[in-house]
Order: sequence, then structure tokens, then C-alpha cells
Amino acid sequence: MSVDPLKFAYWVPNVSGGLVVSTLPQRTNHSPAYNIDTARVAEQNGFEYALTQVRYLASYGADAQHESTSFSQLLLANTEKLKVIAAVHPGFWQPAVLAKLAATAQEWSGDRFALNVVSGWFKQEFTNLGEPWLDHEERYRRSEEFIEVLKGAWSTDDFTFRGDFYRTRDLTFRPQPSTPPEVFQGGNSTSARKMAGRLSDWYFMNGNTIEDVRDQVEEVSGYGQEHDRRPGFGLNGFAVVRDTEEEARQVVQDIIDNADEDKVKAFGEAVKQAGKASADGKGMWAGSDFKDLVQYNDGFKTGLVGTPEQIARRIVEYKKVGVDLLLVGFLHVQEEVERFGKEVIPLVRELEGEADAERGAA
Repeated sequence: MSVDPLKFAYWVPNVSGGLVVSTLPQRTNHSPAYNIDTARVAEQNGFEYALTQVRYLASYGADAQHESTSFSQLLLANTEKLKVIAAVHPGFWQPAVLAKLAATAQEWSGDRFALNVVSGWFKQEFTNLGEPWLDHEERYRRSEEFIEVLKGAWSTDDFTFRGDFYRTRDLTFRPQPSTPPEVFQGGNSTSARKMAGRLSDWYFMNGNTIEDVRDQVEEVSGYGQEHDRRPGFGLNGFAVVRDTEEEARQVVQDIIDNADEDKVKAFGEAVKQAGKASADGKGMWAGSDFKDLVQYNDGFKTGLVGTPEQIARRIVEYKKVGVDLLLVGFLHVQEEVERFGKEVIPLVRELEGEADAERGAA
């Protein structure tokens, strides 16, 4: 088990329809005011990060969505401690321009701005915006160059880069960030895993079983060792905290029973450009069925369903296999962020303390 305390993040609902593709009523909305209140509740209740989603064309069954970098800065401006991760697409940003935006946001926010580089799976979004659509392996090669330019621009004077997708010449930023923004990435394919091992600060994993997460952590850690580094590991989960396990499981079943079938199926068709398009067939959502896609990052697979104690113990089991950060989605976001922070996170801290004591005794 990692010695450092597990970090907690939550999904920012900057998208209409919440975090599940279901017609079940959700007490959440994507307005700026609601999200400012939620961010303040989160940082007061043990969450260290928030992740702002990115879509230019609404998807995941949603009808509307706010842009991620501007929305992230809104949340930073209205909080004091919370770190906010803005998801961004290579192909829609020139990396050196984004590096400048991020450097500025990092300085005025007190080093609380981060980026999640997502390689893209939504073909219609690229074509509707008039951008070229690349195959899976090319998208990850572009993302690698994108991250190299970000990190070079933040740290190197007269930075010159010659890639297949991006180029810079004698680039020097003033001011350079004293603490470079953290760079997160996702992806499940071998290309994504190797990129995480070589470049990214954090590797996000879709929801999965403890056994499969352990295997993924070990594989990516092995790629990192080839470059004398280890990325942090973040895991997606969808938490349903209730007084009894039966009540919590019924909530999940209600979400699935009320799934918007047409939208879930459309999402399933769209993501074939991700997992099944990868060279090895191991990409995102490659093994996801209908009920998994109702929570669009396989959050149900993580199994954070039950009483606070049950969920805390399961979280610690994930920590034991190498998870450093848990990214959590909720049905009724603001009120459940608060409950999770008050009832689950303290139990996790107690269990971590017990484990530290056992190590000390040993």
C-alpha cells in the first residue's frame, strides 16, 4: 500500500444530464452557480481535486456542456484549496498556446491548475468542427508530442521542438511556472499505457475490478521504470453511499432500469472509435456492456456501492494495489459529495492510519 494518503477528486457536472445516461431524476445541474457551491463543499469536505469534463459537442447523452478551461478557472477563482483539472483535446488546441494559458492560471491560482490530456474518441466532434480525424495510434502519437511541448514550454528557454504534429522554435516563456501544472491522461490501450509510463504525471483508469486495476498499475509502472519514473494512478468510480447495502444497490438498479436506451446505444456506437479501434483492441470501453455505459467511464465496475464502511474498505483495497487518487462521480452531485466527504473519507483515513501503525510495528 502507498504510504501517502489517498487523494480524492470529483467529476465536475459542467454537462447537462448529470453523470449517468438515465432518466432517473437527479438533483444536480450544470449551471456555474451550482458548480461554484459544489466546489466549495468539496474542498471543505476532504476533496483535493475536481475534474472538468470536455466536449465541444455535447455527448454522453447530454444536450449541453460548458467549455472546460474557462469553467475550471471559474471554480479556481471561487475556491481556496481545490485543484481543478481541465480536460483538453490535442487537435483543438495548439499546445504552446495552451501552455501559456496554463502557466498564467497556475500563477494566479496558487499552483492549483492542472490539465487532463484526452486523445479523443468522438469522431463526429472532430469532423463537425472541421478538424482532421486521425486513427487511434496517430491520436496517441499526437498526444505524446502535445505533452512534450507543454512540458518543454514550461521548463526550457529557447525551446525548439520538431515533431510530426507540432513545432516550436526558440520558444521562451516569461514567466515560466515555478511549479509546472500537473498533466493527467487517460486511455486503456497499450499506446496510452506506454505514454503514461514515459511522460504523464498521472494516469487515469476507467472503473474496473481490483484484480484488473492491479494488473494495469503493474504494467504501466513497468513502462515507467524503463524511464526511471512512476506516474501517479487515478481510478474512476461512481459512489452510491446509503444507510444499507440493499438501499445502495437498489439505487444503481434504478439508474440502469431508467437508462435512456437510445442515448446509451448511440454512445456505445461512438466509442467504437476508441477501444475497438486500437491496434490491440484494449482501448477504452472495449469490454464495456450496456449497463457499464450507463455510467460513461465504467464507474459501476469499481463497486463503490453500500454503507460508508463498506465503501471505505473497498477504497483501501484499491489503494493496496497502487491507486493514488480516486475520481468519484455521484447521482445527486453536491449533496453526495458532502456526504462522501463527511462519512467515507474519514473512515479511509482511519484505515490508512491502522495500516501505517501495522507497518511501523512490523
